[in-house]
Amino acid sequence: MPRPFVAYLRVYEPLSSFGGSLGDLLRAVVEDGAVDHAEAGIREREVWLKSQRAKATLPGELTDGRPAPSSVRDVLVIDPASVHCERSQVGPGPLVCPLDVRARSAAALVGFLATSTPTLRTAALSVPPEVIRARATTVLNELPNGAVHVVSTTWTVPLPWFALVEPAHRHVVIAPRDDPRRQVYWRVSLGDARRRVERARDLAESTFGDAGPTKVLIDTARWLENFAPGSAVELDYGGLVQLLDDEELVEDSSAEDVNAILDALESSDAAQVAERFGRLRDFWAALAVRERFN
Repeated sequence: MPRPFVAYLRVYEPLSSFGGSLGDLLRAVVEDGAVDHAEAGIREREVWLKSQRAKATLPGELTDGRPAPSSVRDVLVIDPASVHCERSQVGPGPLVCPLDVRARSAAALVGFLATSTPTLRTAALSVPPEVIRARATTVLNELPNGAVHVVSTTWTVPLPWFALVEPAHRHVVIAPRDDPRRQVYWRVSLGDARRRVERARDLAESTFGDAGPTKVLIDTARWLENFAPGSAVELDYGGLVQLLDDEELVEDSSAEDVNAILDALESSDAAQVAERFGRLRDFWAALAVRERFN
């Protein structure tokens, strides 16, 4: 079975920034062995499937609403040495990213309740919406810093996310399409990511107003404010690498194009903006077609 066609933006915080019982648990997870980075999407799918069989309200919890013991141990761990730093440093290590599957599912439910029609809610939900909303709100309020460590998107990468990374420091692993080792990701310090996203937000807002890409950048900048100094940010293509052949992975210039667009906006070079945007549109169009057919 292929990995989920999901891309991720993750924050890894220093283990030392977690206190109390959660800190003790995370230290034990680091010692015993965390989730393998290449297997993160598969692990998230397993948690969701188990919740469907167990009829739990949310993935990663028991039928009585308590967190499942296994879910709180779903953590990714990286070494600070794997993070590219320009002006801001990361650490001390290790850096940990709880997958927060239960809380992310709660946030998705809150969003579904806010945007869906009454007919769709009736068809999709087996319990009253107010019960689900109350449960989801309780779970979100339990987050130590008020924010999940992972945001994700299916079938594509939001182009504003590329503004957070330094294009030259892409990590590419070429392997067979069904091999979890096949990966594309960037890792940057939180301080550098915040500086870069704030610049992109200001340029986008002055050009496009507060809609479209500007809103993504505003939301991303606000999200990054929740995490401890010394953290790292990772942009990961996740399972999308299964949809691109080796040449497409190697030749992908999305990060370069987005950052070139920002430079062009700053210098009022409309021709460069159009050229780079055309390249981005052509590259990601094939994935957009796949999404429509699925």
